[in-house]
Amino acid sequence: MGVISRLYSASLLGVEAVEVEVEVNSTETETPRMVIVGLPDAAVRESAERVRSALSACALPYLFGTHVINLAPADLKKEGPSFDLPIALAMTAAGQEHDLSHADDLLSVGELALDGTLRPVRGALSIALGAKKQGKRRLLVPAANAREASAVSGLEVYGLENLSEAWAFISGEKALKPEPRRALELSEREQRYSVDLDEVKGQHHVKRALEVAAAGGHNLLMVGPPGTGKSMLAKRLSTIMPALTEEEAIETSCIHSIAGLLDARDGLIQERPYRAPHHTISDVGLLGGGTNPSPGEISLAHNGVLFLDELPEFRRSTLEVLRQPLEDAEVTISRAAGTLSFACNALLVSALNPCPCGFYGDASGRQCRCNPGQIERYRQKISGPLLDRIDLHVEVPLIDYKDLSSDVIGESSATVRQRVMECRQVQKKRFVNEPETRVNSEMGPKVMRAHCALDSDCSNLLEQAMSQLNFSARAHDRILKVARTIADLGGCDQLSSEHLLEAIQYRSLDRKLSF
Repeated sequence: MGVISRLYSASLLGVEAVEVEVEVNSTETETPRMVIVGLPDAAVRESAERVRSALSACALPYLFGTHVINLAPADLKKEGPSFDLPIALAMTAAGQEHDLSHADDLLSVGELALDGTLRPVRGALSIALGAKKQGKRRLLVPAANAREASAVSGLEVYGLENLSEAWAFISGEKALKPEPRRALELSEREQRYSVDLDEVKGQHHVKRALEVAAAGGHNLLMVGPPGTGKSMLAKRLSTIMPALTEEEAIETSCIHSIAGLLDARDGLIQERPYRAPHHTISDVGLLGGGTNPSPGEISLAHNGVLFLDELPEFRRSTLEVLRQPLEDAEVTISRAAGTLSFACNALLVSALNPCPCGFYGDASGRQCRCNPGQIERYRQKISGPLLDRIDLHVEVPLIDYKDLSSDVIGESSATVRQRVMECRQVQKKRFVNEPETRVNSEMGPKVMRAHCALDSDCSNLLEQAMSQLNFSARAHDRILKVARTIADLGGCDQLSSEHLLEAIQYRSLDRKLSF
């Protein structure tokens, strides 16, 4: 019988990390051979050559013979090169007959270069969270992943440069200091953005809509001809949203880490993400999925802003698959091997022109070249159910020359953000006993009945609007939620007709206006 050694590692399943036990059975034989079992993919199977080369380069002894590596549980598919480090360490322990029982509280991941250098892996933050959940006390990661993984409290994270250093630490020959925890820097930093709302001239009513959207977490659609600043306004929405909390930063960073987009120098995502995919994007690119399911653009925008410019230019099928994620704030991907979920609590901001050429109803006199049939087909690319899920519809007209040439500087993002934060605090107190509701846009029917009560005058006003403007039941609820946010921004406990009227005018596409 050969020598058996064990270490623990992790495999990613969506944004979750699953513990994997790495067992190595080394037997002296005349012919050297390495066999990896436990549903490995190609990258895992290729680790045999990387490990052999790294062990030789670092002059770490291992048995000359047959090595059977089992990655348990055997029914979970293992992907990626992150098992290189634990396999190499377990093979070295078997070769030196070193007892690894003291390493039961340790989890290790890392890709090996041929010279034994450790390269970073994806999902280190998720792996750190999983290690803590499994009761592990120590985590070994490549040095480039250490800052990221150190965001998890209650876990000692050790960043390693190479295989020799890893073996010296695990065998007790060398003591290392754990990476200092850096998540607290999040609350200490000052918000700095490269853009600001005061750079936008005019468009005061659109800025007001942005404030309402940020305060209540409402989806927004901007309608107007080219050159009116729709993209410019959308890019500045994240600058008036509250700073990420530590929990939100970790959630967002996990998704970006799995996608390989997390900057190792930052450790955590510092600002709310802003994603603006091109209209040629596929369903998988937008929602996530693929052979090895990965997060899509809507998940990469989690806790931030997803901007869809030229909305009708997206394929209708692509837009329709957004409906469920917008409602549930979660993308569920089902495959034969199982079901994965990615969080996608993003604020959707979209923009469209009034017609294919963009100049239908243009007040400046530019002639529209589209016939009625083209305009109708253009607008029908956006379905009614999708529009129902967008709380605010706002028109963005051409900017008046006086506003464009004015030296008057509007409100800065910091000023508007302060009002938004105060409004969010009001909602936090209101929903303290409603764990599933954080902002007004997330209110369910029961919560709405408690916090969106109308007096007789307001009820009659809303009934008249529903009847004359043909609003759907979902639009009715959206109006109440938006009105609640407008009232909160004004410091009012009770909804008034003024709040309702402003909320109703944000349903311009439902009213079929000729914009």
